[in-house]
Amino acid sequence: MSSNISFKDSLKSWDTENFLDRIFYRPVGFKIALLLKSTPVTPNLVTIISIFVGVFGCALFYYDDLVINLIGFAILVFANILDCVDGQLARITGIKSRIGRILDGFCGDIWFLTFYIAFCLRLINFSDSVISSTGFEWGWWVFLIALLSAYSHFNQAAMVDYYKTFHLHMLKGGRNSEFETAASVGDKFKLMDWKKEPVSKLFTKLYHIYTLNQESRTPELKKYAIALNDKYPDGYPEEKIAGFRAMSLKLMPLLDSFTFNTRSIIILVSLLVDMPWLYFVFEILIFNILLYVAIGRHEKMCQTLNNE
Repeated sequence: MSSNISFKDSLKSWDTENFLDRIFYRPVGFKIALLLKSTPVTPNLVTIISIFVGVFGCALFYYDDLVINLIGFAILVFANILDCVDGQLARITGIKSRIGRILDGFCGDIWFLTFYIAFCLRLINFSDSVISSTGFEWGWWVFLIALLSAYSHFNQAAMVDYYKTFHLHMLKGGRNSEFETAASVGDKFKLMDWKKEPVSKLFTKLYHIYTLNQESRTPELKKYAIALNDKYPDGYPEEKIAGFRAMSLKLMPLLDSFTFNTRSIIILVSLLVDMPWLYFVFEILIFNILLYVAIGRHEKMCQTLNNE
């Protein structure tokens, strides 16, 4: 790879980066990636380190101490910077792998699993600034609320990833992108050997389930992708790419509302006002309503494209 790679070259696409990523996370990540590009540090190693850093930061949210909470939040922000570094380092060095993409996708899930556990235990063992003043006490059943919240988060993140990955797939004309159908992932899984590559096969199976969930919610997008590949097997024409991009860009602000940046702000507010349950309210109610709107608008867009 060229040593003169630019900041924008280190990104998947300027289209899919939200405001805070553009002005903070990605620029900082780029500088760290440049420092690491000539070292033995690989993108996957950075991802693994970011997982441990993020887990440690989220664990500090358990304590009913704002100073400790803010330290945990700063650590979580640093973990997210590292999560940016792995992808940028991969693009700078050319070191990419399917396991890396899958591992990167699970990175945030592991952070938030720790976060849910920390917030639940905090609600059970400490008082909050609003609910506890009424004499109400949280019990073990708060984990059921967290489970519903985590399920909501998983579906929200999966759909945003799917839409943005397909957007990038279109920008590349349908070639050499990370977008994969459930059928193609399933075919790769069948060709893998449990004895020779058990870890890769396991992750590929999980990824197959992940893509099946995505496709089941977006029949019009699936139909559009299949039609494009059948009609243009050697790459999509520029007019198709431009037409899709113009429509898809209008939905990016809505998709950005589900990102780590928005969630981290809600986490911070929940900590500052000592209302940990506030995050669950947003994830289960507000974000699910927004997801319903996002899927509906994206499907309507793809339906329009399918009818052209």
